[in-house]
Amino acid sequence: MDADSPPAPQKKTRTHESCHRFSKLLLISFIIFLLLLKMLFSVALITLSKKYSQPLDEKEIIRELNYIELECTKQHSLLKVWSCCLNDWKPFSSHCYFISTDAASWRESEEKCSSMGAHLMVIHSQEEQDFITKILDPDAAYFIGLSGAGHQQWRWVDQTPYNESAMFWHPGEPSSDNEKCVIVNHRDSGWGWNDVPCSGKQESVCQMKKIYL
Repeated sequence: MDADSPPAPQKKTRTHESCHRFSKLLLISFIIFLLLLKMLFSVALITLSKKYSQPLDEKEIIRELNYIELECTKQHSLLKVWSCCLNDWKPFSSHCYFISTDAASWRESEEKCSSMGAHLMVIHSQEEQDFITKILDPDAAYFIGLSGAGHQQWRWVDQTPYNESAMFWHPGEPSSDNEKCVIVNHRDSGWGWNDVPCSGKQESVCQMKKIYL
């Protein structure tokens, strides 16, 4: 029994050496993998640097933006910032505007705007009022994002304050507590606001913030 005991430690030693060689091989493989990964990252970084260190072709940029249905203008030539609106939307200041010629109630019109990531138009300045009325049909009427709870308590759909110094009511309007939604339309005196029943069918104007790239 004592004569047969020496082989056991030799087997254990061989197993330990095999594990050590495997661990060393695994470590070397991992180091090689990290070096390859670092090389690939460096090549990618150099490629990107070369691409973006050169002036971009504006015609090519515009072509790509149109492909994804955006119409953009350069906002800042040094920072290369572009302000964009979706195709068929009109840009003004920091917003985009869409004229819907599908007649619908005020609520239906707001839901349609919301489905496009927008809301019915909110008007806070004479410049904004003049901008939109120049591109509207004077023979039509358009819902905007102003509605009331009666007794002349008006509120904008985006919850911004109702500024009484920037109101564009037609003479004699608003005229009824039963007419709780607002349109912009044209009369002999020019463009202005008029309160109407919310259930009436009118065209509308949607508004969203510009997209910056």
